[in-house]
Amino acid sequence: MILANAFCLFFFLGEEFYEASPYEPVTSRLSDIFRLASIFSGTGADPVVSAKNNHCLDAAKACNLNDNCKKLRSSYISICNREMSSTERCNRRKCHKALRQFFDRVPSEYTYRMLFCSCQDQACAERRRQTIVPSCSYEDKEKPNCLNLRGVCRTDHLCRSRLADFHTNCRASYQTLTSCPADNYQACLGSYAGMIGFDMTPNYVDSSPTGIVVSPWCSCHGSGNMEEECEKFLKDFTENPCLRNAIQAFGNGTDVNLSPKNPSFQATQAPRVEKIPSLPDDLSDSTGLGTSVITTCTSVQEQGLKANNSKELSMCFTELTTNIIPGSNKVIKPNSGPRRARPTAALTALSLLMLKLAL
Repeated sequence: MILANAFCLFFFLGEEFYEASPYEPVTSRLSDIFRLASIFSGTGADPVVSAKNNHCLDAAKACNLNDNCKKLRSSYISICNREMSSTERCNRRKCHKALRQFFDRVPSEYTYRMLFCSCQDQACAERRRQTIVPSCSYEDKEKPNCLNLRGVCRTDHLCRSRLADFHTNCRASYQTLTSCPADNYQACLGSYAGMIGFDMTPNYVDSSPTGIVVSPWCSCHGSGNMEEECEKFLKDFTENPCLRNAIQAFGNGTDVNLSPKNPSFQATQAPRVEKIPSLPDDLSDSTGLGTSVITTCTSVQEQGLKANNSKELSMCFTELTTNIIPGSNKVIKPNSGPRRARPTAALTALSLLMLKLAL
């Protein structure tokens, strides 16, 4: 037995620890499932009454109200509890197949409530642990080495795909709010449920209502110099904050709030405020100068130069002594640039006349 374990460990030594999932990324959220199962969610119920309920029993009753769920659940329970002989408690292969059919064909608003129901007492937690009939589908006489079990799983393409999907969606991430990749609880729970019915079938290790610990049926005994890798693999189940948070979130009927901490700024149109034109300190970098100066001069001309506002006349003088190139932001000051841009003598005389009238 020890020699066989050593051979398996050597054979899988060169394999990648994590493999990429062959499935499309999951975009749905737990909140989508809550909406579908709102009649069973308990949302808005009295928390005192809700705490006294056995949610796992309620989940089983809800399944019995759905024909498809009731039929497939009764089927796997019957097959997994059928004793074959005194030495063989059940036909595990058929049990696994019936479980896969149940979790693949029954909507998750029913299956999740049976797998991840929240519990306040040991009786409820034991019912949750018994959901997959662990005496046949999960437990065995001896616990194999976890790396050996992983190796057996990877020889089956479907089991290998489901395990890779679990690692992709449940691998603990310390860069997200929930410790789950992309903060998606639904993707992790779906990947976990997808492994049920294979050699890597996980389940709750005990009936504790407070501490949630799940694991495949394996240990790291006999790992030799691969013990560190074995422990790392096992802790992806037993000490996985993403998986634990996802199970608790579903049991509590909550999902992560994905609204940004700093909400995006919504631009609103500012009220229009009339500004009094003022002469800029640097004429060369003012883009709105032409419009403001011409507007001021126009108002003065319409009044027949009767305005006594020296500020307006000063800006009119600025217009007459400053050329603005149309269609550009450039302002050409007097005595600079080409000669054709300089003010004529007539314009200069007119500006002096305007100053005298103002005085």
